[in-house]
Amino acid sequence: MIDPMEPVLHVEGLSLSYDTPTGEVLALRDVNLTIGKGEIVGLVGESGSGKSTLMQAILQLMASSARVTAGRILFQGRDLVQMGPTGMQALLGDRISVVFQDPMTALNPVLTIGRQMVDIQHRMAGGRSTKRQRAIEMLRRVRIPDPESRMDRYPHEFSGGMRQRIAIAMALMARPALLVADEPTTALDATLEIATINLLRELQKDIGCAILFITHHLGVVAELCDRIDIMYAGELVESGPTIPVFRDPRHPYTQLLFSCDPAQIREATRHLPAIGGNLPDLVDLPEGCIFAPRCPRADDTCRCRRPVDHRAGQSDLVRCHYPEAPRLEIRP
Repeated sequence: MIDPMEPVLHVEGLSLSYDTPTGEVLALRDVNLTIGKGEIVGLVGESGSGKSTLMQAILQLMASSARVTAGRILFQGRDLVQMGPTGMQALLGDRISVVFQDPMTALNPVLTIGRQMVDIQHRMAGGRSTKRQRAIEMLRRVRIPDPESRMDRYPHEFSGGMRQRIAIAMALMARPALLVADEPTTALDATLEIATINLLRELQKDIGCAILFITHHLGVVAELCDRIDIMYAGELVESGPTIPVFRDPRHPYTQLLFSCDPAQIREATRHLPAIGGNLPDLVDLPEGCIFAPRCPRADDTCRCRRPVDHRAGQSDLVRCHYPEAPRLEIRP
């Protein structure tokens, strides 16, 4: 029996590596993340920070060279790492659903929308007619005009925004406990992005599912998410309620990342703010703090000793030696 007080997803001390010809890539290290029932958590970080690797680990869709070296991924109390392919097949598309990044390639181009939406209900009760009516109703809920006739059309006959809404409809068809949304607004313009956010929020409230929302877009996180988790180079460096973390970030990386948001620029400029330096080599990690080579505040302690997790301000987790230090900013 599922405990209603138990988190839908609890990632505990997860470490994952890839075996490569150049050495072991330490892609994730001691990652802790929790999503409660009905909660929307935003996962944010630069490209290469480990967001997609964490998503693949949760879905158990990792490359053959990947190895979970420590930790657990508990979905409603069941460890997905120990689940095995058969157990994961029973969960994916039913209790755990995914909306992928690119609506142009998420749908099968040679099958009609109706065929795909009926086929995805293979575990649900009812005959083909019942499933078709269920699909039509779901299309109506995601605001696809004239859904009855659209069922017999192919993906190329829809706009990008409509395809993304269809992908959302398919992901939520089985009323999953967890929806993983992998940058679902990246390929959309600003107007469609807002519409998609509002649609997700509306459907999530109705279905009651938890959402892990992976994105680069800080504005989307501020608008949609209850909590925010910041990743850097395979580590979770800060986590907490969204608005308090935006107002008072405590990790230097979070502070610099927020100050790079173009929405924070008040005056016209030819130069956009950027964090200096590069992501570290995950085959040969720095000895101390993972962010020390790029951190303006780093000292010998940061360069030589790994930080532990602290609570600071409104953040539940800050992986930094000096979480109470003054805020850092980047000027264009």
